[in-house]
Amino acid sequence: MPRAILQRALLSLSVLGAATLASPQQPAGPAESTAPQPAWTPVVSTYRIGGGDVLTVFVWREPDLTRDVTVRIDGRISVPLLGDVVAAGKQPEELAEELRQQLSRFVEAPKVTVGITQDANSRFYVVGRVNRPGEYPMTGRTTFLQALAIAGGFAEFAKTGRILVVRRQSAQDLALFVDYKKLSDGEELEHNIVLLPGDTIVVP
Repeated sequence: MPRAILQRALLSLSVLGAATLASPQQPAGPAESTAPQPAWTPVVSTYRIGGGDVLTVFVWREPDLTRDVTVRIDGRISVPLLGDVVAAGKQPEELAEELRQQLSRFVEAPKVTVGITQDANSRFYVVGRVNRPGEYPMTGRTTFLQALAIAGGFAEFAKTGRILVVRRQSAQDLALFVDYKKLSDGEELEHNIVLLPGDTIVVP
């Protein structure tokens, strides 16, 4: 798996050249700002629940109905008063609204929220000259620097001045080059991005 991902990332690099994920370039002007630009374009979350995810179902002022539940292989969760409810394939907000409507038969004006406690399907990848290249589960908020630490840090002869991060977005591969040396010196901190599922870090 890491070899295939590395080949795909290097192919993206050859196509993108020196492209980065900074804000789209604007024509140079006399008053061009030198302020740091965000490394990534914001992405609206469209996460859908999958099998193996751990959810927190919270019903306000109803402790007996509030609990953590695991989405079973059949895509369902067990909810008090309601029994088995299909959760897989739905966004958390959609599931919360569905539970609210069904619980309204038993509870007056229930307020329901659904959170993702553990995402069983999210992965990020670190390949190239690190001590433990491979695929890693994304169990929570993970930054670029945290991902490198999880992968065991740099292996010998790693070129840390031009690390590539590849992200698949809107049917195309986008690239960000990160200079670890500057980042570790407190410069270009905007490049310590929060990873999204499927991101690949390539250390040459």
